[in-house]
Amino acid sequence: MHRRRRTALVLTAAIAAAAPLLTACGNDAHPGAAAVVGGQRITVSQLEERVGEVRAAQRAAVQNDAQYQQAIARTGTLTRDTLHTMVLDRVLHRAAENAGVTVTRREMQEMRSGLEEQAGGAKALETTWLQQYGIPPQRLEENLRLQLEAQKLAEKLGTDTSRPEFWKALSEASEDLNVDLNPRYGTWNVQKSSRADAKTPWVRDVTAAQTQQSM
Repeated sequence: MHRRRRTALVLTAAIAAAAPLLTACGNDAHPGAAAVVGGQRITVSQLEERVGEVRAAQRAAVQNDAQYQQAIARTGTLTRDTLHTMVLDRVLHRAAENAGVTVTRREMQEMRSGLEEQAGGAKALETTWLQQYGIPPQRLEENLRLQLEAQKLAEKLGTDTSRPEFWKALSEASEDLNVDLNPRYGTWNVQKSSRADAKTPWVRDVTAAQTQQSM
């Protein structure tokens, strides 16, 4: 169970910090949308609302304006990172569905309880997720579901989240959903997501962390 809790932290670091998958091209076929996933729009206003939730939580967590400005400086790519998480959530959910993977409420509660114990309480866990991954308290359970789906999908495939087999499943789901980003935010690179373990620094960090866990 303890190793599983550490794995959840690694998954969060990978998924929440995966902005390098956004590149600098695309088309503006869907005005008013930040992205279209499976024919469903993620509107610019929805994205801005999610970013606003993070900023409000950051402001509530600090004592003064100077600390708030420091928090903003540390999360300068928040809008792109948030959109990536919103898209990846849908892609991962489709990949999990394709593999017959489901997550129960009980599993989410067990994960949260374990992480709270590890972090030193519910408030400490919320603070960690906000500071390290840009996840506000009201979105924590959504993110834990994302972690569990990723973990269970990898297990179903007989692999782990750093391996090409896992990213191939996400690549196939991306193709199914025909992910299309507004060019102001980049494009969704299906091929890179399937080979990201060998290409992007944040995935190499995941591999290193998992190696340390097994030592």
